[in-house]
Order: sequence, then C-alpha cells, then structure tokens
Amino acid sequence: MAGITPLVSIITVNYNQKEVSCELLQSVKNNSYKNTEVILVDNASKENPLSYIKQRFPEVKVIVSEQNLGFAGGNNLAIPFCNGDYIFYVNNDAELTDGCIEKLIAAFEADPNLGIISPLICYFPKNKEEEIVQFAGATPISTLTARNKTIGYKEKNTGKFTLKRSTSYIHGAAMMTTKKVIERAGLMDDTFFLYYEELDWSESIKKAGFDVQIEPNAKVYHKESLTVGEDSPIKTYYINRNRILFMRRHKKGWQILLFSIFLLFAIIPKNTLGFIIRRKWANLKAFYRAIFWNLNNPARETDVKKINKLSSVLH
Repeated sequence: MAGITPLVSIITVNYNQKEVSCELLQSVKNNSYKNTEVILVDNASKENPLSYIKQRFPEVKVIVSEQNLGFAGGNNLAIPFCNGDYIFYVNNDAELTDGCIEKLIAAFEADPNLGIISPLICYFPKNKEEEIVQFAGATPISTLTARNKTIGYKEKNTGKFTLKRSTSYIHGAAMMTTKKVIERAGLMDDTFFLYYEELDWSESIKKAGFDVQIEPNAKVYHKESLTVGEDSPIKTYYINRNRILFMRRHKKGWQILLFSIFLLFAIIPKNTLGFIIRRKWANLKAFYRAIFWNLNNPARETDVKKINKLSSVLH
C-alpha cells in the first residue's frame, strides 16, 4: 500500500472537556498521517465550545447537539459528515501516536474480511518509559458472570504485544472501521448510551460476517475516566444496566437462565451489600434502577425502528 493515503474521517465526542478535546485535535494535527478530516460532536456541553474550538482548529467540523446523545448517539451523529471511506472513532481524552493510522489502514488493505480494529491502547504516561497497557484485546463475555478479561490490562508495555490478531471485542477509546462495514452491520446502538456499546457493536459486526481485530503495532494514549468519574452513580447505572442488556441480546435459552441465577444470587446481593457498607446510597439507587430498566424494556428495538434510524443517519 505504498503511496496510498486514503482519506480518514476521525470522529470524536466532546462533553464539557473542550481543553482536553483540543489536546486530541493537536495530536491529530501533529500526526504523521496527514490525509484526515476531523468531525467533533459536542454532546450538549454546559458551554458551547464551537467558537473556542474553531478559533484554534478552523479545519475541524464541529456539530453541536442540543441534547446529550451518549457515546454511541454522539458518534452516530457525525456519520453523514464523513467523506472518508475509513472512519476512526477516537475518544476526546485520547492522543494519537505517529504511525497509528497507517498501520490500521494497512490491516484493512491486507484483509478484506476485516470489519473493525483497535490499536494498542495505553494509559497516558507521565513518563514515556513507563507505559502501562489498558487494552491489547479482550476475551469473550462469560455466559455465567457476564464478565470478560482485558488482555494486557495494567501491564507494563514491554513490547510483548506485537501480533495483529482477532479479538472478541474492540475498545471504544479508539476503533477504525469503514463505511462498507457500517452499511452492512449497522451503527452502534444508542440504546446503550454509555458503556458496552462497542461490545454490542462487535457482536453485530461479527454476525454480519466480518472479523474483529487488534493491531498492537499501532498505539493510542488514553486519559481514562475524565467524563463520569471512577465511582459515580451514572457509571454504576449504565455499566450494570448495559451488562444485563448485553446478555439479554446475545445469549439464548440455558445461557440466559444460567446468568439470571448468577444475577439473582451473586450480583445483586454482592452489590447491595457493598454499597450499603460504603454508604453509597446514590450508587445503590442507580444499581436497582439498572435492574428495573431491564425488567421494563425490550432487549432490542423493532427492525423497523432500527432500519429507519440507520437510513436517516447514512443518508
């Protein structure tokens, strides 16, 4: 693919973090890959960042949403403005490294069956010699616990992750796909709003016949948990709500029965007791809201709603 530099549309979502978003935009501007366009979606921040960002990065397309659409909804809003065949979703609290985009494009050029790919994601380092891995791939979700393992999580980046390979899920902090894949597999489902949407999307992409991969020779730095905080009620709500929703969507029959038993006799008692002991009353309330949401809502939208939503965004 020497000499080939296709246009890459980079999508990022801002929510009350205009300075952090500008750090990402600067890393894109300084990056070794130059044939890019950036679409920034503001998810109804308290202060409209349009003039602030356009003054510093006039080349960036800024879309200001009147309501917070969540991670998936905010990213989906940018799709009609993308001119590139390659679409690179990057969290606004991430920064690109040189060679990252080139290596991800090369993966697609080498494998026509590739649907979506993440680079190696490391926590943003205070010292570049002390890089800590956040994501180098993921194992499948357990039928029993609805948990999985992140490969390389919190390990020192010693260079052992070098092999491009299939993985069960990509990471929402940095993931590249193509318009062709989106047209066949659909968009991220904005029902999730926050958390688990990239896991659900990975499943949809695999069901559409594509492979999900990790390319650890490409790298992104990530400043995690700047938006919702480590132990916030909103995080408690969406992680637990979407954990159950994911299982309802992608597990069948005896698998759902097994998880339901584990939920009733392990997850609920453990979380209830933990929040009571720590006097996290808002988190306890959020946890039970998450459970009751799943009792009162269908696992999926109707096909008609899904098709209409996809059509309205792509066209």
